[in-house]
Amino acid sequence: MTVKTERDMIQEGGLPLSGIKVVEFSHMVMGPSTGVVMADLGAVVVKVEPIGGDRTRKLLGSGAGYFPMYNRNKQSIAIDLKSPEGVAAAKRLVDQADVLIENFRPGALAKLGLGPDDFAQSNPGLIYYSAKGFLTGPYEKRAALDEVAQMMGGLAYMTGPSGRPLRAGASVIDVTGGMFGVIGILAALEQRHRTGKGAVVRSSLYETTAFLVGQHIAQLAVTGNAARPMPERISAWAIYDVFETARPEEQVFIGVVSDGQWQAFTKTFGLDDLAADPALAENNARVLARETLLPRVRELARGFTREDLLAKLEESGVAFAPIARPQDLLEDAHLNANGALVDLTLTDGRSVRLPALPVEIDGALPGVRHDLRAPGEDSEDVLGGWGFGADEIEALLASGAIEGLRAPADSAAK
Repeated sequence: MTVKTERDMIQEGGLPLSGIKVVEFSHMVMGPSTGVVMADLGAVVVKVEPIGGDRTRKLLGSGAGYFPMYNRNKQSIAIDLKSPEGVAAAKRLVDQADVLIENFRPGALAKLGLGPDDFAQSNPGLIYYSAKGFLTGPYEKRAALDEVAQMMGGLAYMTGPSGRPLRAGASVIDVTGGMFGVIGILAALEQRHRTGKGAVVRSSLYETTAFLVGQHIAQLAVTGNAARPMPERISAWAIYDVFETARPEEQVFIGVVSDGQWQAFTKTFGLDDLAADPALAENNARVLARETLLPRVRELARGFTREDLLAKLEESGVAFAPIARPQDLLEDAHLNANGALVDLTLTDGRSVRLPALPVEIDGALPGVRHDLRAPGEDSEDVLGGWGFGADEIEALLASGAIEGLRAPADSAAK
C-alpha cells in the first residue's frame, strides 16, 4: 500500500478544515490539544501568548514535553491582555474568527471583555469553546487538573491496586477532554451551516473522566458487583495478561479473546492436550480454569526469547504486544513506515520526532506545515493578514501591547 503524504492531500483538494480560522487563548495541555487537532486538520490556528511567551514552554520534568507536542502547525502572536490596546487587538482577531479556544480559569476572559457575550453582536457565527475542569454545576468554579479529575472520577482507583490510587501514565483526561472539545466544535460548525448561528461549547476534565469509567458503572448495573481495580479485576478472558520471556525484563502481553483464537494459539504452540480438552472449548469455561491455565502459559513464555515469542504469536493471529517504553516508539517499524511519526524543529533549532494526529483521511496522515514558533514570531504577519494596517502594527509594537520578533520602527531608530 502506498502511503499518501499531506502534500498529496493538499493537492487533492485541501486539508479538511482549510479555511477555518481559530484564535486560541490557551496553556498547558487541554486547550492546546484541542487547537493542535484543528491545526493538524488544516485550520489556521493563531495562538495568543502573553508577552514573553506561554509559561508552558518553560515547564520542567514531565511537563517539558507539553509545548512541543501540542503546539505545532500554529502561528504565535504575543499580546499583553492587561493593556487596553492588547485587548482591543485580540477582539479584532476574534471578530474575524470561526472558532475561539480557551482554557483559563472560569470567567477569566470574560473579565477582560473577551467572553462569549462580548461577540454576540460583532461575530454571531463564532463557535466559542471553553476547556474546563467541570461543566455547569456545584463544582464548576473549582480549580482542576488532569490528576484531580482522575482521582475524583474513579480512574485512579481503577488503575492502581486497592488502597493505592494511581494516575494513568499520560495526560489522558486533558487530551481526551480536548478531543471531546473538537467533537463539540465540529458539531457546532455543522449546525452553523444550517442556522447561521454560532454556539458556546464546553468540555471538561471531570465529565470526561466519568464518561471513560462509564463501562465500570455499567458493570455494576449488569452484574450487581462493583468493578475492582484493573490489577485485581476478574478478566473476561483466561489468557489476557503480561508474561515474562527468557529474559524477565523483556515482557509480552498476550490476549486470547475468542474460541477461534484459543484453537489457533494452542495449535501454534503445540498445546495439543489443552486444544483437545472439551472442558476448555468455550471462553467462560477457560476463565473459570484461569488459575490452572496461566501457570502453563507462563512456563511456555519463559522458554522463548521475546523476539521468537513475538514471531510465534504473529503466526497464531492472537492479540499480543511487547511491553514498550515511549522512546521505543521512535524505532517502531510500523510507525516509521506509515508516516505516524513527524519531524519537528524546536525553537532552539533541535530536531525531534513526535506522533502525528492518529487519523487517516483518504489514506493520508496529517503532517507538519509549521514548526514550533518562537513567542510572537508571527505577530506582524497575523496582524497584517487579519486586516491591521502598517501604522497600527507599528503603534501596537511600540506600545508594548504586541510583542514581535522585529523591533518597531521608532525603537529601531533610537
